[in-house]
Amino acid sequence: MLKRILTRKVRVGNMYVGGDSKISVQSMTNTDTRNIEATVNQILKLEEVGCDIVRCAVPDLEAAKALEHIKKSINIPLVADIHFDYRLALESVNSGVDALRINPGNIGGEDRIKLVAKVANEKGIPIRIGVNSGSLEKDILKKYGKVTSEGLVESALRHVELLEKNNFNNIIISIKSSDVMQTIESYRLLSQKVDYPLHVGVTEAGTTWRGTIKSSVGIGTLLAEGIGDTIRVSLTGDVLEEVRVGKEILKSLGIIEYGIKFVSCPTCGRTQIDLVKIAKEVEEKLAYCNKNIKVAIMGCVVNGPGEAKEADIGIAGGKGEGLIFKKGEIIKKVKENELVSELIKEIEKM
Repeated sequence: MLKRILTRKVRVGNMYVGGDSKISVQSMTNTDTRNIEATVNQILKLEEVGCDIVRCAVPDLEAAKALEHIKKSINIPLVADIHFDYRLALESVNSGVDALRINPGNIGGEDRIKLVAKVANEKGIPIRIGVNSGSLEKDILKKYGKVTSEGLVESALRHVELLEKNNFNNIIISIKSSDVMQTIESYRLLSQKVDYPLHVGVTEAGTTWRGTIKSSVGIGTLLAEGIGDTIRVSLTGDVLEEVRVGKEILKSLGIIEYGIKFVSCPTCGRTQIDLVKIAKEVEEKLAYCNKNIKVAIMGCVVNGPGEAKEADIGIAGGKGEGLIFKKGEIIKKVKENELVSELIKEIEKM
């Protein structure tokens, strides 16, 4: 089990972030928040794949008011994403959101920050300070000559100080860059300076393929070092994939035991079945399976029951057929075109 750096515990709706609470997986809707039905439907789908906390963009007052109706129709904590207009933060709090994501430096003067902090304090609503490499303050950019990890941390601490000055300590911090190594170094530095919970992610990571790789490297490295209390995988694509990837990162590090653990061999000249097709079909059919089991899809007897004996169940390919095995023991021989269906039947019995 990985040893986490201990942070403060912050309540977000019906769950906690930080301390000894679980590492949660977040996502953000890409619907128009003013379209209540579409937004609710997307959040419910996110819930189905295991999203713990969801964030909605609040571009105007209509969107802020819509959050009240959205909140009543979902089951996970709702975070309002605010930029520039402090009134949107106030209206979002009035709508019953569970947290605010703001950059204190871009919502106006100290009087406005003080007002938002006061209202959030009264309602017990945490604020996530969100610092991104693309929106670093001009004076910090001038000081360091470019975007640096030190500059990102300085920006974050500046915003923390703004809130603390107004007696607000219910804080979560994110400090993201689209550069993986810069993200890693920024969080390493920040974790040495604060004990607030950290929301970890690589911002603007890219499309599903590239973004998954960058996020897995960045988030995975930090979590392996004990840094991070909640994560978001930012992908240009289906928001459901953000959650699936996030869950897989946690599973791969042994942080959670959730759903299927899926292993498959890379294929070689010994393979005599269409293993790539079979592996994809099995993975798709088990995408929403919450059984805590390990499934192995292996190309031949060399990498079959013996090498994958720790799997709860699996396939070992032959010539136009395959073996289905459980715990390293063969239970049946099946024709290639029946392998997937027979495997799924066996999994359903487990």
